Amino acid sequence: MVILRTLLEIAAILLNVLWWLIIIQVILSWLVAFNVLNTQSEGMRRFLVGLDRFLEPLYRPFRKILPDFGGLDLSPVVVLLLIGILINPVISNTLASLPPPGV
Repeated sequence: MVILRTLLEIAAILLNVLWWLIIIQVILSWLVAFNVLNTQSEGMRRFLVGLDRFLEPLYRPFRKILPDFGGLDLSPVVVLLLIGILINPVISNTLASLPPPGV
C-alpha cells in the first residue's frame, strides 16, 4: 500500500506541474498574440517552441475531435479539465481510501 500511495502522490505532483505548464503556455501565447513579448529574441523563441513541442502531443487528439473555432484553440481547456478530474476526484479519493502510512 505504501508503494501505491507513493505512486499516486508522484502522479498528483506531475499532473500539477503539467497543469502549470499549460497555464504558462496559454498566458505566453496571449502575450505573443498581443505583441507584449518579442519573439525576435532567440531565447524566448526557443522556450516557446520547446513548450509547444512538449505539450503538442497532449493537445493533438483533442484538436482532431474539437470543431474548428477559427483562431480559438480549446484543446488546452479540455486537457486542463481532464487533469482536474484526475487530480481531484480520482487521485484524492483513492489516496483518502488507502490506509495511512505505517499501518
